[in-house]
Amino acid sequence: MSANRRLPIGLTIATAISLVILIVLGTWQLQRLAWKTELLARIEAAKTAPVNALEEVLAEGGDVEFRRVWMLCPASAFSRQIELYGLVDSQSVRRLLIACPTSTGSILVDQGYVADTVSARPGPPSAGLIRIEGILRKPDKPGPFNPATERDGLWYGRDILAMAKALGAGNPAPVFLFASAPVRPEWQALKPAPVPAGIPNRHLEYALTWFGLAGALLAIYAAMLWRRFKAR
Repeated sequence: MSANRRLPIGLTIATAISLVILIVLGTWQLQRLAWKTELLARIEAAKTAPVNALEEVLAEGGDVEFRRVWMLCPASAFSRQIELYGLVDSQSVRRLLIACPTSTGSILVDQGYVADTVSARPGPPSAGLIRIEGILRKPDKPGPFNPATERDGLWYGRDILAMAKALGAGNPAPVFLFASAPVRPEWQALKPAPVPAGIPNRHLEYALTWFGLAGALLAIYAAMLWRRFKAR
């Protein structure tokens, strides 16, 4: 067999490796599609789900994420507050968190966000119990490029245990309570945001792109072999 008609080993290995990478990426996007579809369905269902007492939901155990709950939080809990960096519509914001006591410990409450340009912070409400209604959510998993959880008084990650310690709260629940209604109606700068708005779901498009590239690569490789073996 002439040199021109031999199988190009180097090119074949490179093509095989590239093909595997493209297929893996496409498969991963299909997995992300299934996850995102379920997530969006749960968020949509939470909008009309009944509101149950927090204590009852936590006592049930299991997966309580996106359950709608209510609780009564003492005004004294608002005297200690931490701030979490966030982005809303590509704008920097500060999310304000407190810890409210429960019968078994505490739960961290995300009251909502204020624009980064708002520096004023009102004092705690007058004595009494404040009704908080919201949605339970698990903390996001930290990414490899996240900065320190807390730096210069501003938090960048939702570390429940560390946040609870900073707020002087013990035995925190493994979920956050994101307020879905104004906790401080008199302070209009504070806006509740229990779930992100307009979550994109383009994973099918991404999967088809990766699989399409894999198909194109295979077609180019096959065409190259056909021309190589056809040559005299």
